[in-house]
Amino acid sequence: MLKTRHICLATTLAAAFALGGCASNPSNAQIGTGVGAVAGGVVGNAVFGSTLGTVGGAAAGALLGNEVGKESDRRDRYDRRH
Repeated sequence: MLKTRHICLATTLAAAFALGGCASNPSNAQIGTGVGAVAGGVVGNAVFGSTLGTVGGAAAGALLGNEVGKESDRRDRYDRRH
């Protein structure tokens, strides 16, 4: 039952990020944050099997995804200028 709840939560978060992206043209940092949070939550739950693992994984994934996305945004801006 608990795993089903986590899967539903991850799916809901993914859908919320996807629908929020329809409102505007999201940056790579925003996309990275969403994808990282969902992937981190899934991995955290698989590794630790607890709510704390899921939340911790989602937080770590969001931070990593945001940093990767920001770097991609920087490269895109640089490529447009040169």
